Amino acid sequence: MIRSRLAGLLLCAASLTLGLEAQAQPAPSRTLRVAPHADLKTLDPVAASIVITRMHGLMIYETLFAWDSKLQPHPQMVESFSTAPDKLSWSFTLRPGLKFHDGQSVTTRDVIASLKRWMARDTIGGKLGEYTEGLEAVDDRTFTLKLKRPMALVPFALGSAVGQIPVIMRESDAKSDPMKPVTESIGSGPFRFNRAEWRSGARVVYDRNPDYVPRSEPADGLAGGRVVKLDRVEWIIMPDAATAAAAIQTGEIDIWEQPSQDLISTIAGTRDVKVERYSNLANQVMLRPNHLYPPFNNPKARLALAYATDQADFLAAGFGDEEWWKRCNAYFVCGGPNGTEIGSEPYARPDLATAKKLLAASGYKGEKLVLSTSNDIAPIGRMAEVAAQSLKEVGFNVDVQFADWGTVTTRQQNRGTVDQGGWNLFVTYASGATMQSPMTNIGTNMGCEKAWAGWPCDAEAERLRGAVVDAPDEASGKLAIEALHRRLTVVQPYRVLGQFDQPYARRSNISGVLAAPVMLFWNIEKK
Repeated sequence: MIRSRLAGLLLCAASLTLGLEAQAQPAPSRTLRVAPHADLKTLDPVAASIVITRMHGLMIYETLFAWDSKLQPHPQMVESFSTAPDKLSWSFTLRPGLKFHDGQSVTTRDVIASLKRWMARDTIGGKLGEYTEGLEAVDDRTFTLKLKRPMALVPFALGSAVGQIPVIMRESDAKSDPMKPVTESIGSGPFRFNRAEWRSGARVVYDRNPDYVPRSEPADGLAGGRVVKLDRVEWIIMPDAATAAAAIQTGEIDIWEQPSQDLISTIAGTRDVKVERYSNLANQVMLRPNHLYPPFNNPKARLALAYATDQADFLAAGFGDEEWWKRCNAYFVCGGPNGTEIGSEPYARPDLATAKKLLAASGYKGEKLVLSTSNDIAPIGRMAEVAAQSLKEVGFNVDVQFADWGTVTTRQQNRGTVDQGGWNLFVTYASGATMQSPMTNIGTNMGCEKAWAGWPCDAEAERLRGAVVDAPDEASGKLAIEALHRRLTVVQPYRVLGQFDQPYARRSNISGVLAAPVMLFWNIEKK
């Protein structure tokens, strides 16, 4: 019996020792550390269409519908919906139990205020707004959308993940001036914004929302169950590419969202680092002029941009090896469902003599033009310098002004003259998912004051864009897109500079990254 008791005591002691050893071991890290492509400056994804703000918005907010990896819409916040036989009335019922991060229930009052704010800002939202007769709450979970004429793209629009996205905010936030960014970040999504630990220029922090209930369907793009498998996501701001490359190689960070193209071969050769694509469509590069003031209020000056620029010069400077880029003059993206280049044939290669003639005919007298840009996103800064050199060769007097990316994007919203803090040109790029459709392509909206920064204004282009929405079948839709594209090649809302594939880098213990228009952080596991 004594021997038995002793054995028992020894077993208990061993168990206690093992327990203490187990407690002393560090818990598996469920914090994902990410180097994003830019610092977060603007918190409101309805006020800004830039990618970093959209990524932030999708962390903390949700939309009524969501696009899958093939850009097809599926219910997200919506539990069920129906359409009247005449297609002029839609009814939507929200999922039960939706709650904002402050504990308030999500109601149709929040939804209606949010949609109205989005319709005042976004390209596809504005188009849906033109078709809308009214939005009415039936009760806290059910609302109706009444249309002036049928629009088949309603679920697609309500699930938009591009441009200014139709996130559902609290009514108090959504009722604010749509032209002024909301400074609160209280959504109902799978992550909560940790404002207390946010350090501009250094770190952005998100915590898992313990109250969030994901849908039951498997994750597919933005659609399906947004299951969070992490406790915390930290965006570590690393504007220097070499620093980010070293950090992914040593494991200081887990994901580099947009690695510099000239360093891809280096990090891809590192053990435990994987370089992969996360989007099914290439990104589009553009040179955007300000249409409000001379010389670019004249389409001849804008067309001179097309004849003066060689896409290969820009793409090689921005993205290096041709493995990652290609020439393309399609406003709606080569490789996408609407990727026609019809009408762009004359300037498929540069023609400097024609560019000079067009510039002279526009009335330009050599006034200084400000090209606003940043080296925070290295390819953009390099391509801006190429733009300045190319345009100087045909007679443009270009002043390249560098600032941090947040300042550049803020300046883009300034409608004043250069003397009032405005601008004349900038280089940027957007996802293929954004640019592949006339309804979501932010640059081809030529609706004057309703258009994106640059504010192009052309009634005929807008009429043709509307014809795409109204097309009754696929064949007529294709003809409508071709007619629209021909018009765009004449009025040049922006100069298409080609397209490129953007990979991301991850440590080999990271899995579950979803194919989507921007990087998403639910479904990701860290082992």
